[in-house]
Amino acid sequence: MKMGVELEATPSVVDDKLTFLKIHMPWDVLCTYAEVLHIKLPIQVNDLSSRPSPWRYLSWIAKPFYPSEDLIRKETEFFTAPFEKDRLEYFYVKDRDIFFTPSMRSRMAYYILSRAPYEIRGSIKKFGMNKLLDGGVYKAAYPLHDCRFNVRSSEEGCPNERYLLYEEWAHPKSFYKMQPLDLIRKYYGEKIGIYFAWLGFYTIMLTLAAAVGLGCFIYGYTTKDTSTWSNEVCDPNIGGKLVMCPQCDSCNYWPLISTCDTSKKLCIFDNFGTLVFAVFMAVWVTLFLEFWKRYQAELEYEWDTVEFLEQEEPPRPEYEAKCVYERKNPVTGVKEKVPYTAWGRCVRVSIGMGTVLFWIMLILASIVAITVYRLAVFITFSTKLRNTDLKDLEPLKEYVTPQMATSVTASIISFVVIMILNVLYERVAIWITDFELPRTKTDYENSLTLKMFLFQFVNYYSSCFYIAFAKGKAVGYPGKPVYLLGEYRNEECDPGGCLIELTTQLAIIMGGKAIWNNIQEVLLPWVKNLIFRHCNSAASEKVIPRWEQDYQLQPSSKLGLFYEYLEMVIQFGFVTLFVASFPLAPVLALINNLAEIRIDAWKITTQFRRIVPEKAQDIGAWQPILQGIAILAVATNAMIIAFTSDMIPRLVYYWSFSVYPYGDHPDNTMEGYINSSLSVFNISDFHSRSLVTNTSIPSNFSSSLVTNTSIPSNFSSSLVNNTSIPSNFSTCRYRDFRFPPGHPRQYEHNVYYWHVNAAKMAFIIVVEHIVYFTKFILSYMIPDVPYAVKEQIKREKYLTQIILHETNLKLVTRRLKNGDDEILSNEEAKVTKEEMELDF
Repeated sequence: MKMGVELEATPSVVDDKLTFLKIHMPWDVLCTYAEVLHIKLPIQVNDLSSRPSPWRYLSWIAKPFYPSEDLIRKETEFFTAPFEKDRLEYFYVKDRDIFFTPSMRSRMAYYILSRAPYEIRGSIKKFGMNKLLDGGVYKAAYPLHDCRFNVRSSEEGCPNERYLLYEEWAHPKSFYKMQPLDLIRKYYGEKIGIYFAWLGFYTIMLTLAAAVGLGCFIYGYTTKDTSTWSNEVCDPNIGGKLVMCPQCDSCNYWPLISTCDTSKKLCIFDNFGTLVFAVFMAVWVTLFLEFWKRYQAELEYEWDTVEFLEQEEPPRPEYEAKCVYERKNPVTGVKEKVPYTAWGRCVRVSIGMGTVLFWIMLILASIVAITVYRLAVFITFSTKLRNTDLKDLEPLKEYVTPQMATSVTASIISFVVIMILNVLYERVAIWITDFELPRTKTDYENSLTLKMFLFQFVNYYSSCFYIAFAKGKAVGYPGKPVYLLGEYRNEECDPGGCLIELTTQLAIIMGGKAIWNNIQEVLLPWVKNLIFRHCNSAASEKVIPRWEQDYQLQPSSKLGLFYEYLEMVIQFGFVTLFVASFPLAPVLALINNLAEIRIDAWKITTQFRRIVPEKAQDIGAWQPILQGIAILAVATNAMIIAFTSDMIPRLVYYWSFSVYPYGDHPDNTMEGYINSSLSVFNISDFHSRSLVTNTSIPSNFSSSLVTNTSIPSNFSSSLVNNTSIPSNFSTCRYRDFRFPPGHPRQYEHNVYYWHVNAAKMAFIIVVEHIVYFTKFILSYMIPDVPYAVKEQIKREKYLTQIILHETNLKLVTRRLKNGDDEILSNEEAKVTKEEMELDF
């Protein structure tokens, strides 16, 4: 009240023990704090005519995809300037009641409430609404919605903006329409507006990526039956006669033809179309970021955040409350209060960094545990599935292989572990950031953003990096396998590679994460509001005022849109980092985002109290994070194609090893690739630890092979009647490029191995340099700020200078002239005028 705010207490209609305190901001108070907060307000109608769009003749086609102009009318554009109370007459004040928008009024009211002192005891000063809320003095503090979301208000002068937003934005029937961003910004503030602008722009750009990815998937699906190497796997005379070595110490021999279906599925994702799509996505992500910068620049100008500087942002009340030390401000030279010394700040940051590293190591430990699970359970699945009749799973029998069963169960466990660690770390990250005590809210959010993203990056992506770049890379060979922790034999990839397993992992994590987040966002607030309304059903017959209806809604999160951004950026990582293994990732992301926009809109419009409006110039710390992901994505996709897929070995065979001097074919061909890519191992060379110990074969498993625990020199294997497997064999095959038994350098890497590795490194270097150079050229050619926006910014600055600043010069000149006539003599006046001319 000492600051000029008017307060009005009103008893609750529902609860007699509850009182609502309504805050009224008089005109003088609004003018004062509009100047304090540097709020930009209109000075003149924008007289720069916008350039006609080349698509204006096709506007009738796009009209149904935009909000109804009868409900949401386009507002007049103005040139604006920072408000100054003493120059009110130069601002475009048509009606004082609507000169300051509701979001501006709420922002100013919150600024006052968060800094108003309420208790002083000696040198201790307590202030701020947040402190009173934490202490339970007040139960809630929130701006009011202007009406009900599904019913127009009958009050005179009510703009019904919440109703309009629900009808044209948040309602599921409007899922295909563009967002009314100007109305969102006007009602919720720039920070909410910029989030939905970014999410909408990202979704529109995903449409192109999804179309190309879907085309790549269709190409792979239609050409999978024409793949020569896959047909060789499925050929009874080739894949049916190749006996594969056991993949674990207690596993059986198995025929290569048993992976026929897996090889067909792999052809859908591992083809030349995937290579083209990976390069396309590297260019797409550059275009997305560059065009977003341009679009963001347009919004900055339209929403008056071009000159929104960090210096204008006031310190957080939590920061101000703990300022007990004095220091000299390095900029102004004035002494100021700070909450810690330089040494104290160093200690706080060090503790925070140490805690973050500890939790990241905890995630890595969980990944090692899941890896051990993979190794242990693979043995079980290999034994059970190959010796069990799967009649109950008849439709899925052909897909239930030991590799697939291990991959799916490990992916599900990984997803559950990710979600549990996610919930725990959120609390830790918030505690660390509170302990560091950042000065402004932007500093607070940036610090929390970095901590959370580092954790989430390791949490969500580590299992994918393991499958892509670690699994099957250090397994040795059958006679000398590599053991993890001295006990568990390292996992091997399927003869077609680990790409299909990486695809499965991405599909499970992306799909599970999207479903779980949407359930949380929709069901939880809806159920909570339903319970609250049920508990207060006794008062349903009374007329409940607007402020009491809003109190029954859910409070908004203290971190605002942080979790919404985090969810989308993690998804962006899946779409870009591993897209070479899963071309359908953009399609899944597009479907999720179309729902996400409407779910977020429905949630904040119907289920939550109105959010306190905040100023924001851009998407903050998320912009450099997106750029970092885009740079990393080029390397990861090149390495996936080189090391995870089988594309490079196939190309080396086609161009070099299928013809003279290494091959017998007269022309380049893929025939014989499978035989060339699988090395030979003499089963008499098995180490005693690696011997297959099964001595009996169930009659219902036709493809099981067995050896005795001791192998004589004249080994001959006894087999169940099975026409797809040779009756006698003394060698088995494994995935590697090594010399065969009997060679002077047996089981050492052959020339094919070195050719393939050289080709992989050359591929990575060439592709990375080409893509990075293309990204650089595109970034240079696309300006961050459109030319038209630059013109409007210059025009606005010019008008501000003319209207607000040159007026002062006229006043000074007029006063000096009057003073000359009344006081100064002619001679003194002449000298003064000469001095004035020199000064000017």
